[in-house]
Amino acid sequence: MDARAQLVMVFNLDKCIGCHACSISCKNIWTDRRGAEYMWWNNVETKPGIGYPKKWEDQGTFKGGWVVDRGKLRLRALGKGPTLLNMFFQPNMPKMEDYYEPFDFDYGNLYGAGEGNDQPVAEAFSRISGRKIETIRGGPNWDDDLSGSQLYAAKDVNLEEHGIVEEYGRMFMQYLPRTCNHCLHPACVASCPSRAMYKRGEDGIVLVDQNVCRGWRFCTSACPYKKVYFNWDSGKAEKCIHCFPRTETGQCMACAHSCVGRIRYVGVLLYDAEKVEQALLKPDAELVEAHRAVILDPRDPAVREAAGRNGVSDRWLEAAVKSPVHALVKEFGLALPLHPEFRTLPMAYYIPSLSPILSTQGDTHELMEHGLFPEPETLRAPLGYLASLLSGGNREVVAAVLAKLIALRSFMRARNLHQPMDAGALEKAGLDEAAAVRLYRLFTLGGYDERYVIPAQQREEQDPHTRKGASGFGILTQAGKGK
Repeated sequence: MDARAQLVMVFNLDKCIGCHACSISCKNIWTDRRGAEYMWWNNVETKPGIGYPKKWEDQGTFKGGWVVDRGKLRLRALGKGPTLLNMFFQPNMPKMEDYYEPFDFDYGNLYGAGEGNDQPVAEAFSRISGRKIETIRGGPNWDDDLSGSQLYAAKDVNLEEHGIVEEYGRMFMQYLPRTCNHCLHPACVASCPSRAMYKRGEDGIVLVDQNVCRGWRFCTSACPYKKVYFNWDSGKAEKCIHCFPRTETGQCMACAHSCVGRIRYVGVLLYDAEKVEQALLKPDAELVEAHRAVILDPRDPAVREAAGRNGVSDRWLEAAVKSPVHALVKEFGLALPLHPEFRTLPMAYYIPSLSPILSTQGDTHELMEHGLFPEPETLRAPLGYLASLLSGGNREVVAAVLAKLIALRSFMRARNLHQPMDAGALEKAGLDEAAAVRLYRLFTLGGYDERYVIPAQQREEQDPHTRKGASGFGILTQAGKGK
């Protein structure tokens, strides 16, 4: 057993209101500077939609992530030959128009314009070239709230159900906040020729050494989530740093701290690095269960002993026991990885939202024909869509999560209204009364210290060999040497 610690974030999509407070807080702190104008380390997308950058999920175009080739994992687009041929040109990297050309307005003209017959205007100009932009054709969150649009929703690569966009009554919408996933098997790290990308041994955060980066941009091409950016001014790669100056002192990330809907949970997971490779070799439909199998029980004495040998402190072990992330991902199995079929083993998880029922006016003209708490198959957001997004196409995994959420709501409604409670519904969904009460508190009443369990780091206690690692399941050994 090779037990290690990872700082993880969970998003409850049922509570995201799409206010973008997370995106703005991140922007103000980290990317409000020259060369980073188009970067949104945290962004919130409307789903169905094409996302940011446009159609980032289409790996047929961008060729990111890993694939299984003759029983082994390899980068989808790269090998020794392609790496050499593409050293100075990245054919699968998003172009600026796939993001948007950053722009601003000439507000000075409103004050400095001379006298004239017309009202002066603040014309748009590019923040990169400085040229005047006649027509703005894109921007951050350009397709926000346009889930019914033929221009945006219809191009969502996850939307396999035909007729949803064309038939207004079947349309649905949800928000999807995204940051770097700080994966256990990061393609960005594996693809970097200069070894500038690395995964920290003490908390699993993936970073870029700006002194080593040579701007090859293999990391941008290899990341299937397109969360590594190129700073056109400095010529370096940049990405979300999980706000490590904050988390090292026990504070949560800026995006989580500013979240209006309180949808985010941050905590520690322990995982077995020896199981990562075999987990990622599983078929797409089995990847979620394989991910869960990699996660270890922090209460197990053998796990705690193995983690201690790898330098995980008692403070981190206790944080793992109290972690809301462990409860949501492993204990209750409610949080799912985003596109596990990319095989990077992402360490950001999502609780799928409960959409309204897909109901039509029948003979009774009642919208409650499916019952107050319907079956997952009757919800407006198709199981196939959610499965494509969160479970590698496995509908049963998503249906099980939705069934638990529906049973929880049904139980708590009966409890709050002093009505008879159907314990069988909870049992059928894989929960009991104690679990339901615990989840209810975590979803609704839990305070800061319950939603964010982030142990401060004593860096003087860290083995210097464990501070900078390599890619994937061969990150570090006990002695800090590569496997």
